[in-house]
Amino acid sequence: MALDALATAFAYMVAAVVRFEGTPPASWLPDIRAALPVLVASRLLVLWLMKMHRWSFFLSGLEEAVRLGVATVGGTVLFAVAWYGVHGHGLPVSIVILELLLTSSLLAAIRYSPRFTASFLGERLDDGRQKAVIVGAGSAGDLLLRDVRRSPEKKLRVVGFVDDSPRKQGTTLGGKPVMGTIDDLPELIRKHDVSLVMVAIMELPAERLRQMLALCSGSKARFKIIPASFTQMDEKLNAAMLHDLSPEDLLPRVQVGFDQAELRTKIRGRRILITGGAGSIGSEIARQVAAHECAKVVLVDVDENNLYLNARQLQAEYPDLVVRAEVADIREPDRLMRLGKRYRPEIVFHAAAHKHVPLMEDAPEEAVKNNVFGTQNVARMADAVGAERLVLISTDKAVRPSSVMGATKRIAEMVVRDLGHRSRTRMTAVRFGNVLGSAGSVIPIFKQQIERGGPVTVTHPECTRYFMTIPEAVGLVLVSGLNDYGDLCILEMGEPVRIADLAHHLITMAGFVPNLEIPIVFTGLRPGEKLHEELMTEEEEKTQRAHNRILVAESPPPPSDLRERLLELRKLADAGEPQALLRAMRDLVPSYRTPAPDTSMVVPGAAAAAATLAGEQAAARRQDAFDQDGRQPPSFPVPPGRA
Repeated sequence: MALDALATAFAYMVAAVVRFEGTPPASWLPDIRAALPVLVASRLLVLWLMKMHRWSFFLSGLEEAVRLGVATVGGTVLFAVAWYGVHGHGLPVSIVILELLLTSSLLAAIRYSPRFTASFLGERLDDGRQKAVIVGAGSAGDLLLRDVRRSPEKKLRVVGFVDDSPRKQGTTLGGKPVMGTIDDLPELIRKHDVSLVMVAIMELPAERLRQMLALCSGSKARFKIIPASFTQMDEKLNAAMLHDLSPEDLLPRVQVGFDQAELRTKIRGRRILITGGAGSIGSEIARQVAAHECAKVVLVDVDENNLYLNARQLQAEYPDLVVRAEVADIREPDRLMRLGKRYRPEIVFHAAAHKHVPLMEDAPEEAVKNNVFGTQNVARMADAVGAERLVLISTDKAVRPSSVMGATKRIAEMVVRDLGHRSRTRMTAVRFGNVLGSAGSVIPIFKQQIERGGPVTVTHPECTRYFMTIPEAVGLVLVSGLNDYGDLCILEMGEPVRIADLAHHLITMAGFVPNLEIPIVFTGLRPGEKLHEELMTEEEEKTQRAHNRILVAESPPPPSDLRERLLELRKLADAGEPQALLRAMRDLVPSYRTPAPDTSMVVPGAAAAAATLAGEQAAARRQDAFDQDGRQPPSFPVPPGRA
């Protein structure tokens, strides 16, 4: 307030000198001197009423500047009313106007100079902070820049923005230039020694994200992105909300419109049993049905450790929900039947299965016992206890299967569809591809290999797979399984993803250079693997109707002698005769053909060992560098809300 009083008095005297082009005439001096205390008192009173004495010198912004302008104008108006209302004359109006302009400038300088000085020096001093580029010169980018500047840690220095919008090129935002488009990122990273790229564009297409990573694969910059849910959040964006760019962000962010009210009516108050409750798909099903206020969830699995942990987490998230964890093997029909009679489930989700392709090639009898007859046991239990619905989780590997796992899942589809035609229980098989983040996904393996320093092993440079996030896949499973669409539903998975591209992107996201710091080694397709997966056969393609990314296929009916063939399969599986068992499976699934081993891409042992050694040496060099500057090496934290 003292500074404001001095600034007002100084501005007033300067205005008087300017008005008279020097010392005011003696005839004007009494009025000029008499008006000064009235002016200072008027201005201080308005500033105090507007709380301009409570000022944040480093966090003030546009809103505070507007309030300051209103306060200075208000002070001048109060002075004019007080002075001219009493005297009516004796002070040139030009002095009042000049004083207003000068005082406004001085009060703004007093309040904003600390912030501008700190910002000016901070942007020009090389104090070892990481340099960053913000992708997106919009409202989110502006909020992010403000938060970085106000952060007390001062770990980052933003050098500028990039944006694909032509009208933003050459402009500035928050004093930082828009230096180009995403295509210019590699050159900007090199020129400005950028170590962090922050993506602040809401709903940036996944294809553009993949292009950005491919362009920057030769740099060592790391990538962070605003959460996909930011548009639904009430709070303001800040740098702490950003998470490391993850494989989920590279998938198309297509919002699937679920009718939540309709789903809730089908789930609320229901008793639900989930096999495979210890797995990633089963646990996500449990979370989503719990969110729709089911009455009871029974998790069934043989993996007692993860089963226990998942049950505890579910109970903690939904304290009012009745949660039961039951250790049971789906290959034991009596145990399943006892559980069914005890809990009387109204909806059964069957997610338990042996899914590891190479391991099942070595143990086809175990795959048959679990995937085929375990499914039969679950379906019979659901039928016996009068469940309303049974939903089987199937896989794209069941289409023209090349593996034991795929063939057994195709037979499991037949089992469910055959029994469903004779049962009061509505039975549906839902088929989809890979899910990111699941226990059997390639992503965790890639991450572990990168953290070890490589090499990252990929089966084949042209190998592709369909991918979907776990929450999205489960949401579609609920919609397709709980509606009367048909006995075989197929989820649209979008475009297939090249696994080699995925490996490149993961290495780039970790801040490393593919094939320079982290080698990529091609090992050849493993037994039972295909180069490309499919979601349906030609017969199924002819009869389909789409509903919200759900395809309902009228697949050819199971063979009329299915039960007799299943009896033969059981005998061969119990006897442990793998070759005869494979022949019987090919008779039951004529499209099942095991491909010849592909050794064209296999890296010789010496070359693989050399790649591993090079990766370990690169990892050691990186760790030394991190030790020297005190930073932690990159890791792959799981984004909030992700399975």
